[in-house]
Amino acid sequence: MVSFLYKWFFVPAICLFTLSGFTHPIFVSVIEIEHNAKEKSLEVSCKLFTDDFEKALRSTYKVHVDLLNPADRKAMDKLVNDYVQRHFSITADGKKVALQYLGYEQIEEGIYSYFEAKQVEKPASVGIQNNLLYEFEPQQMGLVHVIVNGERKSTKLLNPAASAELRF
Repeated sequence: MVSFLYKWFFVPAICLFTLSGFTHPIFVSVIEIEHNAKEKSLEVSCKLFTDDFEKALRSTYKVHVDLLNPADRKAMDKLVNDYVQRHFSITADGKKVALQYLGYEQIEEGIYSYFEAKQVEKPASVGIQNNLLYEFEPQQMGLVHVIVNGERKSTKLLNPAASAELRF
């Protein structure tokens, strides 16, 4: 009987208890930047795991944060925009571009925030500064994908490295 209980109760319970401390094994942001030649703009999406992003916003701004069911959507938009703009920037051909915040949405386990930089001619180089969530997770990694004229280039930034330049 003890063998039966051990096999069917204690082993699974120990496994569940051990694994419950882990929300996800990887800490990553994913930035996608695409040059829109027709509109002469850079279209940017930034994906962060919802739980990590909410923790960072709570810690940084010392306020209640609920991105999934916000009581005040404008307040959450302000936090998302401010945090991302403090920790992420782009240059096109060596000139910093102004990012206009468009909004955010939840897709699966992540929060996607969207930005646009207007009046950007086809760049020969795109520079990235990205230290999103670096202050909260030493293992944080940033994946960056840039598409210009149909050509896709990617790079990976590992905390503390926070900058890269992609040439087209």
